[in-house]
Amino acid sequence: MGLETRIKPISYLKANSAEVIRELNEGAPPLIITQNGEAKAVLQDAASYYQMQETLALLKILAMTRDNIAAGKVQPIEGLADRIRAKAVKRTGK
Repeated sequence: MGLETRIKPISYLKANSAEVIRELNEGAPPLIITQNGEAKAVLQDAASYYQMQETLALLKILAMTRDNIAAGKVQPIEGLADRIRAKAVKRTGK
């Protein structure tokens, strides 16, 4: 099934909304909805949407980590316990 079969006018959605939702929940690829010949919306099942949001969040974390590494804002794990103890001593004075 090519992408061209998943592009439909809004009138199709209005006439077939229950079928569209059933297909999406059964694993059909997202449906692109057009209005006046232009793509205006993408419909997909909720599970795929949530999975995509989680994937985007993970990618954002990876990008932030990459930026922090490039900026020299990270330290190696080696010696972490010593650094934590040193900070605790500074705070408590013990």
